[in-house]
Amino acid sequence: MTSPFQIRVDDLSGPDVAGLLQQHLDSVAVYSPPESVHALDHEALRAPDVTFWSVWQGSELVGCGARRELDPDHGEVRSMRTASSHLRKGVAAARLEHMLSEARKRSYQRVSLETGSMETFAPARALYARFGFLPCGPFVGYVEDRNSVFMTRVLETNEL
Repeated sequence: MTSPFQIRVDDLSGPDVAGLLQQHLDSVAVYSPPESVHALDHEALRAPDVTFWSVWQGSELVGCGARRELDPDHGEVRSMRTASSHLRKGVAAARLEHMLSEARKRSYQRVSLETGSMETFAPARALYARFGFLPCGPFVGYVEDRNSVFMTRVLETNEL
């Protein structure tokens, strides 16, 4: 089955992308105390160790996501956001599958993420669990935080 979405590496220069990223940052700030906000801003997403993807349906931006390389074997899922008008339409699943496919191409052994522990983040945690992510402790640069849930997925040798 062909996906209705086009996922492409993005340079973050478009106004649609800037708007969606701002929605992401605003939303995280509403639900997480300042010391627990780990979302990357526009400039941080341009770092050389980050790859940013935008998700499109025709000419409409429907989502975005990024991967930060922690080391040659370990990537981190970052900045996962779906446009409000496209929630529960498969955008997040398509984006995450794409990101895992890219992790396999890079020969990562593990992909990890941090998300919120609050109820509003429950759909995200359920999505990650559906894709095989399991709870773990804090990883590179993070510390225990009651407002954060850390998850990781080991990529099996036959997936690489």
